[in-house]
Amino acid sequence: MAHRVLLINDDAFELTILADAMRLRGKNVVGEAHTRVAAQNLFSTLKPEVVVIDALFDGSDGINLAKKMRKENESLGVVLTTACPDLRLLGLIEKDLPIGTQVVLKRSLSDLNILCVAVPASVEAISRNERTQWVNRFISPNEKSFLAIAGLLTDIQAETLRLVASGMSNGEIGRKRFVSEKSVEQIVARIASQLGIAPDRSRNLRVLLTNEYNKWIGSPRH
Repeated sequence: MAHRVLLINDDAFELTILADAMRLRGKNVVGEAHTRVAAQNLFSTLKPEVVVIDALFDGSDGINLAKKMRKENESLGVVLTTACPDLRLLGLIEKDLPIGTQVVLKRSLSDLNILCVAVPASVEAISRNERTQWVNRFISPNEKSFLAIAGLLTDIQAETLRLVASGMSNGEIGRKRFVSEKSVEQIVARIASQLGIAPDRSRNLRVLLTNEYNKWIGSPRH
């Protein structure tokens, strides 16, 4: 029997398309939630065996929701969908995701069979105590180039880039990370260098970094 699946995504259009496509492929999608309250209510009433949740759900806090659900159901499978090939840019660390989490790059969803494979795999991986796995990650040449560059970024640099893109000033980032503003300036400069952004007085460096960041985390939310 097909696993009972709850879809969680705050992009209503994407949620509907995904639900319809999975049902056409015989998957037992028992519920669709586009808000945190709806997700919690549906989880309690429908008792799904797998949740498919978007990495950007609820301001990138969807993983905490998935962790809470896993505590209530230790055998719950978790499938994370994302447009970003480096989860650090979303403030996520793979080792902190629920055991057995299957990560599916959205670009791969042109073939829905990939997601259909990830659903049962997310349940099977729990019994084997497996860590996070990327399911048949499709990487375009541009993404391969990006991953090669992103792989050179330290965790601190990746986190700083995320904070810059969120609109925080160097001073605010420094206070958050308990370092001097000068240290943050140096980190930002190194990030720009790693990403191949040359100094240019005619362009705002923070805007350029934010644009680069947004390109890789996916389209802005509706």
